[in-house]
Formats: sequence, C-alpha cells, structure tokens
Amino acid sequence: MPRYFEGNLVSPAGRFAICVARFNAFITDALLAGALDALKRHGVDDGAVDVYRVPGTFELTGLVRKVVDGGGYAGVITLGCVIRGGTPHFDYVAGEVSKGIGQIAASASAAVTFGVLTCDNVEQAIDRAGVKAGNKGAEAAVACIEMVNLHAQLSSPGSPKKGKKG
Repeated sequence: MPRYFEGNLVSPAGRFAICVARFNAFITDALLAGALDALKRHGVDDGAVDVYRVPGTFELTGLVRKVVDGGGYAGVITLGCVIRGGTPHFDYVAGEVSKGIGQIAASASAAVTFGVLTCDNVEQAIDRAGVKAGNKGAEAAVACIEMVNLHAQLSSPGSPKKGKKG
C-alpha cells in the first residue's frame, strides 16, 4: 500500500511573509487583502505575518530571494500584477518574475507560492482580484498554508528522506 503525503489547511506553526508589488496597486491591494483574510480565516495570527512591499512586480524576485535566504519564515506568498500593453515589456517582466520565483521555490526551505497575475487587460486583473474569478491572493495564501504543512510532514520522523525510496 503506498503512503500518501498531502498538506492540510490547519493553521501551521511559523511565520509568513507576503511580498507584494505596489505597481498596479488597485489590483495588488485587493490581492493583499485577500491573502491576509485567507490567512486569518485559517487561524494564522496577524502577528505571524510580515508584509514586504516592492515598487513593481519585477522587483519581487530579488526580495523573495532575500526573504527566503534570511530564514525565519515557514511560508512566503508572492503577489503582483502585470497587464499586457502595446510593447513587449509585459513578456519580459511576466517571464522573468515567473521563472525567478519558480527557481527560488524549487530550492527554498520555506514554502513559496505564486500569486502574480499576468493578464491581457485590466478587466481580467479585476476579475482575478476578487470580482468574478475569486481572489488569487487568497488562493496563493491557502496554497502556502497547505505547502507549509506538507513541508512539516517531510521533515518529521517517519517521512521519506532525500535519497531514500518508499
């Protein structure tokens, strides 16, 4: 019989960092509010959450690297919004931030989740920030809670260790 490991939504031990871009603040503020609400609804104390602001979405990667490397956080939630315009700027920013945060998440000891919107227009961004398509900031926070709990299982006695099978 295989063993299954899966996170849960019980309030985990540890601190959370929310790294959020100020650019497109009318969207990112709604994402932040959704993330904070989701953490609170799942029992995470306000005092266990630190919010870091950066000028734009591109700057998230550098901040997230420093936050993760500094330790002290069980989970890091990234929030930003890039909206397609008439130049290739969108492609560069969206691609680099996605790749950068993905690379950090793959090597981080903390759980890192991606709540960066990459939208074709303002309407899509508004919908994903809580109007029609849920709040992607809240979704990133819930995913982070689940991943923190999964990380805890992997570091507990009886869990599979690196290099071991079964």
